[in-house]
Amino acid sequence: MAARPPEEPMSHYERRLQADLDAIHAEVAAIGGLVEHAVMRAVRCLLDGDPDEAAEVILDDLPINRRVRALDARCHAFVARHLPAAGPLRTVSSVLRINIALERIGDYATTIAREAVKLQAPVPDHIARHLRSMDERTRHMLRQAIQAWTDENPDLARGTMAMADGIDLSLDNGFQDLLAAGSGPDPVPLHDLFALLIVFNRLERVSDQAKNLCEETVFATTGQAKAPKVYRILFVDEHGDGFSQLARAMAIRAFPESGHYEAAGWDAAAIVDPVVRDFMEARGLDAEGIQPVGIQQLDLEGRPFHVIVDLAPEYCRRTVELPFRSVCLRWDLGPGPGPGDDPETVARKLEYATRELSGRITSLIERLRGPDAR
Repeated sequence: MAARPPEEPMSHYERRLQADLDAIHAEVAAIGGLVEHAVMRAVRCLLDGDPDEAAEVILDDLPINRRVRALDARCHAFVARHLPAAGPLRTVSSVLRINIALERIGDYATTIAREAVKLQAPVPDHIARHLRSMDERTRHMLRQAIQAWTDENPDLARGTMAMADGIDLSLDNGFQDLLAAGSGPDPVPLHDLFALLIVFNRLERVSDQAKNLCEETVFATTGQAKAPKVYRILFVDEHGDGFSQLARAMAIRAFPESGHYEAAGWDAAAIVDPVVRDFMEARGLDAEGIQPVGIQQLDLEGRPFHVIVDLAPEYCRRTVELPFRSVCLRWDLGPGPGPGDDPETVARKLEYATRELSGRITSLIERLRGPDAR
């Protein structure tokens, strides 16, 4: 809550409200500092092989939990006492959500410490370097998110949110390192691989919660709510020249604000099937400039799709490794138009595919964005 100019003195009620709000605000920052320190200690005891420190980290989560519950009670008491509106109400509602995020970060530190105790061998050097790097980047993001909250700085909060993508990529790279460590000449024990995978995952989740903290800072200071998510959706068929192009054009027309849509083929053709292009144009679908693209040409790891829809489920695609973060759906639309089909058969196949795609695209987008998706 912004301070008043000197020429506008606060009333007794306003001073009391401001004091209570400042206390809540400061406690969020204090708990944030505690959970950030807990993450640092948890990773350090894992890399140092220090079970005694791990036990201390686990026990120290209990006082953090008590402070979280006390802050929750303080927020409810604030609402009952002041019946706040506008900025103070936004702040308290944000604190209640931030409180959950901070408690979860403390839980992630506890999980890392528990995994540290269970390791059967020291962490290999190359994985340890990756863990240190990810730990530093994650905690830097968390500290910056807490600073944005403390300073009531929405611009810093927005800038901090952008750091999450790099940490997500770091998790993917760590996963690849673990796969390699489990299959080399001196493989890491399977038990330890699972433990380290959990550690990488928990560090990534810390960055997710830091992002949530930033979103609440923006809301509390500006009233701007989190924007609806825009989903990246890829439609794939055999050659990228038929049903995938039809599905992409239909999705763009029906739900332009809900997704970023692309089309590709498991093996790309030279041009879009002229029959499909003519069908699209006859129905007012945008077919201008479309060109088949091979899925191998897309950066599936660096810019992953939230959903990949396979429209050629019977086609061999073993040459392409789909990313872990993408949800893959298979929609069987039947065979596409063939060179020996007469015009009536071609029209029937395309009309059937259009009906199926219309219903399935609507169902998918409404699951992702809700019944009001546009």
